[in-house]
Amino acid sequence: MRTLLGLGLLLAAMLGAQGIHAQDAYPNRAITLVVPVPPGGASDFIARTVGQKLSDAVGQPVVINNQGGASGTIASGNVAKAAPDGYTLLMSSITTHGIGPLINTNAPYDTLKDFTSVIFLSDLPLIMTLHAGHPMKSVAEVIAYGKANQGKLSFASSGNGGAPHLSGELFKIVIGVDMLHVPYRGSGPAVTDLLGGRIELMFAPAPVVVGHIPAGTLRAIGTTGVERSPLFPGMPTVAETGLPGFNSIAWFGVFAPASMPADLAARISADVGRALTRDDVKRRLADEGAEPAPNSPEVFTAFINADVKVWNELADSAGIALGK
Repeated sequence: MRTLLGLGLLLAAMLGAQGIHAQDAYPNRAITLVVPVPPGGASDFIARTVGQKLSDAVGQPVVINNQGGASGTIASGNVAKAAPDGYTLLMSSITTHGIGPLINTNAPYDTLKDFTSVIFLSDLPLIMTLHAGHPMKSVAEVIAYGKANQGKLSFASSGNGGAPHLSGELFKIVIGVDMLHVPYRGSGPAVTDLLGGRIELMFAPAPVVVGHIPAGTLRAIGTTGVERSPLFPGMPTVAETGLPGFNSIAWFGVFAPASMPADLAARISADVGRALTRDDVKRRLADEGAEPAPNSPEVFTAFINADVKVWNELADSAGIALGK
């Protein structure tokens, strides 16, 4: 009996040691970072920038898997059903985890219950951008034109429920102008039509338009943050142009499936945070107007809860529903 008991204790100790070793060895294979938009958008840019350095830091490949469509719900739903082992992560944003759930009641997941908030990555203002051939050259001129031509202005977005969409809706409410919303499957296709003159304006994430503005093919007339963007210090904010308090930014973060152990979430958060604080990553993000601001899973969760309340009020007041 003592011999069997001794063997049992030894076996338990060995299994426990193996469990600790396996946890300490994370990651021991490739990590998939799912991006809920097609290549070319702001989420994709940030994911690839951070993913490359995260791969270098942990010694394993970080595979970027773009799963666009349905305003990000396809990708988010797939990640929600994955194992919470740290090998499937979601690079997502205000679209799927801030605004989307408020206007898409058919989403196959619960934003707050079906995910673990791992780390806030970055935020960036949107750039109110016009097709360069349009005669309007300022926010004030856009407002004047819109008031005189109700329903004739159109604005593009990366899809229903995203920050570019809700920024346009907020702008409409504040200035009292009817504008046609034209949703696309990602920021890249939207900018393509903006460049072609098929759409008049867009509240665009900086990374997707910053290369076109110096070239003169697009005209930036205002930023949507509270403060001026360091990328365009000479450009006024929309709030400065006679719309006090106008504020709409896009934020990005990493999520994991629910029930991820707290210590694993903290570990991934720390790994990603170290990648974000690298000087080359900060410069790369800053060049595109994004400012890294890593934090803990707990702080990120509190931030999301507060942000949802803010956008809930806007969605209600605008009467926005998916597909509009």
